[in-house]
Amino acid sequence: MDFTEYLKPELLILVPVLYLIGMGLKKAAWFKDSLIPVLLGACGVVLAAVWVFATADVSGGKAIATAAFTAITQGVLCAGASVYVNQLVKQAQK
Repeated sequence: MDFTEYLKPELLILVPVLYLIGMGLKKAAWFKDSLIPVLLGACGVVLAAVWVFATADVSGGKAIATAAFTAITQGVLCAGASVYVNQLVKQAQK
């Protein structure tokens, strides 16, 4: 099974982008570490929504609902992949 069955190849760029955002937040002393996955999820959804709505024909209610669902699921999956990569890096350093 290939991971591109779940993540759109066009949105794979979000994984390293979200990883870098997470690393920046980790270095910010004023931001709680426990909130990083939540913010990455929100950023992932927003960035995926920008791509989905920019590339899809959303002329009807059903198309809008489909685009919103796609943006939410793709954004969450990209954020999850980013957090997973972060954990792989941490575990490899131990």
